[in-house]
Amino acid sequence: MDYKYIEQLLERYFEAGTTLKEEQILKAFFEQSEEDLPAELRQYRALFAAMVQEDALGDDFDERLLRMTEENTQVKARTISLTERLKPLFRAAAIVAIVLTLSNALNQSMVDNATWVDESNYALEQIAPSANEPAMAYEQFVDTLISDSLSKPTGFIE
Repeated sequence: MDYKYIEQLLERYFEAGTTLKEEQILKAFFEQSEEDLPAELRQYRALFAAMVQEDALGDDFDERLLRMTEENTQVKARTISLTERLKPLFRAAAIVAIVLTLSNALNQSMVDNATWVDESNYALEQIAPSANEPAMAYEQFVDTLISDSLSKPTGFIE
C-alpha cells in the first residue's frame, strides 16, 4: 500500500500548513493498530495518540478551569502604614549609627594611646637626655641640684 499522501500530510503538519480536516485524517490514520501501520510511520503514532487524549478533556474544560481559577482569586487588600514602609530605612540607619559609633570609639582609643605614648616619651626626654650626650646630662643634673639648694636656704632659723 502506498502512503505518500500520509507522508505529505506529515510534512505539511510539521511545517504547520495543514487544515483541521487534514489533521483529523492524520489522527484517524494513526488510530489504527500498530500492526497495520508501516514501520517508517510507527514513530509518529505516539504524537497523534496524544491528540486523541486532548479530546478527552471535554467541551466544558474551559468552564471548569475558569471556575477553579475564580475560586482562588480572592485578593485581600492590606493598608501599609508609613512606619511599616520606612522600617528598612530605620534598620539601615541603626546599622550606620552602630558602625560610626564603633569606629569613633576605636579611633579615639588609638588617639589616646598614641598621645600617652608621645607624652611619656617626652617626659622621659625631659628627665634624662639621650645617652649620646653625657656631658649635657651632667650639667643639667648639677644645675638642678644648685637651683634646688639655692631656693631652700639651710642653716637659718626663722
